[in-house]
Amino acid sequence: MDSTHEVSGHENGLEAFQKHVAERFRELAAVDSNELLSVPWIRKLLDAFLCCQEEFVLIVFKNPGFFNRSPMDRYISEYFERNVKALDVCNAIRDGIEQIRQWQKQLEIVLCALDNQCSIGEGQFRRAKKALIDLDMAMVDEKELNSTLAHRNRSFGQNNVQREHKSFSQFRSLSWSVSRSWSAAKQLQAIGNNLAAPRTHEISATHGLNVAVFTMNYVLLFVMWALVAAIPCQDRGLQTHFLVTRQFVWAVPILSLHEKILDESKKLDRRNSSGLLKEIHEIEKCARQMNELADSVRFPLTEEKEEEVRLRVQEFALVFKAVKEGLDPLEHRVREVFHRIVHSRTECLDSIGRANTNY
Repeated sequence: MDSTHEVSGHENGLEAFQKHVAERFRELAAVDSNELLSVPWIRKLLDAFLCCQEEFVLIVFKNPGFFNRSPMDRYISEYFERNVKALDVCNAIRDGIEQIRQWQKQLEIVLCALDNQCSIGEGQFRRAKKALIDLDMAMVDEKELNSTLAHRNRSFGQNNVQREHKSFSQFRSLSWSVSRSWSAAKQLQAIGNNLAAPRTHEISATHGLNVAVFTMNYVLLFVMWALVAAIPCQDRGLQTHFLVTRQFVWAVPILSLHEKILDESKKLDRRNSSGLLKEIHEIEKCARQMNELADSVRFPLTEEKEEEVRLRVQEFALVFKAVKEGLDPLEHRVREVFHRIVHSRTECLDSIGRANTNY
């Protein structure tokens, strides 16, 4: 009787995990198109990942003995290998956020030149125009910038991670730096390689645990793909295929989000963008409009033209505020994802290792 209750509780726990994953991604998919791929939405996506991962870690903790037996030992090992690859993506995204910060500095120069001025003269416009040219060059030269960024130390706090657990040193080279040839598109491909849905007999043989692992693999792949789609990073690519049957309750919202993001990437004004992040699109749009306005002004400004300039400056200020207020919390959340992946991997492997010793 106790054994029956135990099995029932185990199955209910795994089913609840699937439902919770589905609920989180349904909420993400239900947002208005204006919110999709915005900084707040990306933060919600990362929060959803952290919640899913926390729940998955509890499943591992409750069933460590199963994870050191075949075939679960292979499934969990492959999952943790994908986790290590995801660390590089997090680091590349961190550099992409830093790149946006450099653009933010040019936005600030434009605002300093044109905002809160009693009268707008030719000197202020020259200064703003130079900043706009520098901004345009920086955004166009993204590939060259990313090549330079690849040489930097990409650690999220190298010393802190090193202190967390000695076993982390075995994949230190992967998570602390990427070479000039590193590619976000290839890294996503590596994360998604051999990611196949478990078959019925496999589900039965593993008491459904391989479904939980498959779910987290898919969540990991989608979240990393969405980050690469949104944020500038080295050799971005959205070619990753998401092939999953709708038998999984979370498949529909994830596939829906995948389709929506791909649709955004195909829009005429987004095709050559350095990232699909809403705030990047706003920067590009405001910069283009301000550039066109700057090319058309004649001095002294007419009252009508000055009013148009001030209106554009207000729009510029809103974009600057969104970027300034959004980047720090976003980077903090990416850092948290990075460290949580490291800690969870260590904790799960320790738990499985102890169960193996006691087995």
